Amino acid sequence: MMKKILMLACGALLSSATFAKETITIATVNNGDMITMKELSGEFTAKNPDIELKWVTLEENILRQRVTTDVATKGGQYDVMTIGTYEVPIWGKQGWLAELSFDDSYDLDDLIPAIRSGLTVDEKLFAAPFYGESSMVMYRKDLMKKAGLDMPKEPTWAFIREAAKAMTDKEAGVYGICLRGKAGWGENIALITSMSNSFGARWFDENWKPQFDSKEWNETLNYYVDLMEESGPPGASANGFNENLALFQTGKCGIWIDATVAGAFVTNKDDSEVADQVGFALAPDNGLGKRGNWLWAWTLAVPASSQKSEAATKFISWATSKEYSNLVASKKGWAKVPPGTRMSLYANDEYINAAPFAQITLDSIQSADPVNPTVKPVPYVGVQFVAIPEFQGIGTAVGQQFSAALTGRVSAEQALSSSQRLVQRTMRKARYPKK
Repeated sequence: MMKKILMLACGALLSSATFAKETITIATVNNGDMITMKELSGEFTAKNPDIELKWVTLEENILRQRVTTDVATKGGQYDVMTIGTYEVPIWGKQGWLAELSFDDSYDLDDLIPAIRSGLTVDEKLFAAPFYGESSMVMYRKDLMKKAGLDMPKEPTWAFIREAAKAMTDKEAGVYGICLRGKAGWGENIALITSMSNSFGARWFDENWKPQFDSKEWNETLNYYVDLMEESGPPGASANGFNENLALFQTGKCGIWIDATVAGAFVTNKDDSEVADQVGFALAPDNGLGKRGNWLWAWTLAVPASSQKSEAATKFISWATSKEYSNLVASKKGWAKVPPGTRMSLYANDEYINAAPFAQITLDSIQSADPVNPTVKPVPYVGVQFVAIPEFQGIGTAVGQQFSAALTGRVSAEQALSSSQRLVQRTMRKARYPKK
């Protein structure tokens, strides 16, 4: 009898060990594409019954704070982190992220080169892109026609100003241009830094000296302020991506220059009142060889502190694979597939036919160069940001100065002068240039 009980007990322990699950904790941002990923993740766990997923879904600013604290302190709270192309090269270089390695079926060479480059340090991949974006011009074809103008595929900033002015009808509540004005390194600074690249400006020269006292920055900020004063909506200093999206979808903007990921939103007839009147063009330039388009990807990475890197990498491989794209297409439609990461998506006729913004998105991403983002040489990587730890602080501080110039509380020259001083002070304290 005792022997039988022991055999049963051993069998129960063996069974328990056989079906033990490893739980990985995924920290992600609360936006539509990530909500879809969570919704469809049952497909992953069905194929990997030994892995259980725990989701921590947060608003973007809170997500950044928590994952930054966790990764810097080696807290080990998360196994998969949703981070952007700003964090990846910094954290990868500091040894905070685990190198990712996938099998041949993942087809690493299918990743769009510009996106892959921004996630690679010393030829090591430290994050996989969930979706990628650049920025582009979205415009109302009916208002452009009414103004007697045709939007070129490759517009200049001079044409944008002319068109915005011609499309503005403030009495009717229609504004020729909507641009980010909300202060923040990921808000107005993303737009204005990208714009400044095409004006020949740069954040730092090759010796890390701030350049806000340059002629090129003066031209950039004055153009931005004057354009928004002439043709922008009231209260623009409070508008970020979501606010401008709402204005455009409700027919209050003639031109909106922002993230290519918005293409699916402005052409969705369920949400956009002007869906059938939207046209697309490349971000503007000034004839200096650089367009005002940025480069960004929301990515999935494994912190070096994770004790479950193998299971975490397996999940990342699934969520950023061709297989996942096909799954989204089958459940949600091709237009809802996360864009901007794989060349094969843009060779797919079903996607191209479903997404009128697809080619502009690809062209915009491919023309952005995070290693050589400006007309003049620079010591940093990043198109709409500078990939150094100090940028979160100085980017937001400069964004506040630029937002004040937009409201008229200070002049563009005063905003640039203040920006020069505060960035100089920070860089001196951080002892740049680094030896």
